[in-house]
Amino acid sequence: MRTGVWLVGARGSVATTSIVGALALRAGLTGPTGCVTELPGVRGPALPAFADLVFGGHDVVTTPLAKRAEALADAGVLPARLVAALTEELATVERELRPAPTGGSQADRAAALVRDLTEFRDRHRLARVVVVNVAATEPACQPHPGHADPDALHAALTGPDEVLPPSSLYGYAAVTAGCSYVDFTPSTGLRLPALVALAEAHQVPYAGHDGKTGETLLKSVLAPMFAMRNLQVRSWSGTNLLGGGDGATLADPAANAAKVRSKQRVLGETLGYLPQGDTRIDYVESLGDFKTAWDLITFAGFLGTGMRLEFTWHGCDSALAAPLVLDLARLTAAAHAAGHTGPLADLAFFFKDPLDADTHSLAEQWTRLCAFAQRLDPGGTDDRHG
Repeated sequence: MRTGVWLVGARGSVATTSIVGALALRAGLTGPTGCVTELPGVRGPALPAFADLVFGGHDVVTTPLAKRAEALADAGVLPARLVAALTEELATVERELRPAPTGGSQADRAAALVRDLTEFRDRHRLARVVVVNVAATEPACQPHPGHADPDALHAALTGPDEVLPPSSLYGYAAVTAGCSYVDFTPSTGLRLPALVALAEAHQVPYAGHDGKTGETLLKSVLAPMFAMRNLQVRSWSGTNLLGGGDGATLADPAANAAKVRSKQRVLGETLGYLPQGDTRIDYVESLGDFKTAWDLITFAGFLGTGMRLEFTWHGCDSALAAPLVLDLARLTAAAHAAGHTGPLADLAFFFKDPLDADTHSLAEQWTRLCAFAQRLDPGGTDDRHG
């Protein structure tokens, strides 16, 4: 099942690592460490193989993909031997990357995006295409009358206003082209009434938001522990230090606020209350593509005895995110093939701020993900709702 993976932000660190990783897996140069879809509970014949993934994408920058991969190797993110061994394969992907459309109305740009997606699908005779947003985090979307329904949106896009943020314009183009859409960022994406209705009309599935790779991953494990042991969390404060392009983007207060909201949701919805404390994100340029999170949790036990837990997480953001991007592309493509439409709530395991999810417990999310993957198996039981 040849499947297209169209990356928004295709020359960024996460996208480049995803592409190099998939090419290395296809060539047998590395193992699938970090790929959830290669675990026994999720792996199955319904998922497209790594060898069946065909990559393309858009970006506003023009640095050649091979140069981006070399820079990541120099930074210790990618093994240099893989970059050197995959020169021809990276050149093939490079030919499938397109500049982000500029100029004209948003309707004009959306038409150009749809054209790129459909030509990519037709050129490679792909069964389907999954559009994955791994671009920089956007500030929260400002309300607009065009967000209300598809007819109002279509009319508004032809005017001079910037009606949709970039993530939503790509979402609009994806569903219009009949492609599924995954938002790995906390940006708005399809979370507008008009786009939800449009996705339903085009009968495509979508998933998001904000890949869960570090501090929030640990929160989704630890918060249920406190809740299940009936321990009162008095405060939970975290400081995140990160460099790279994402860190630079989050130096903008509006983008930073959008990210923090996404990270905090797990505590309130798991504990049933919000403890004191905040999550802070600071840009430290020298960290490059690596990030460090330090959290302090104070809690009360029996008879009000005060206690505390501290943890430090130091990881490489791209190496943590890239296998999840591949997992989501494979699972979303299989869901599309099985006839699923609308939000894929069973993929909540991968996200900080998951769509339509009623739990943030990683263990519960894992159980639901495995059940969902088994339903995608042609020999299994498949219900067709999103």
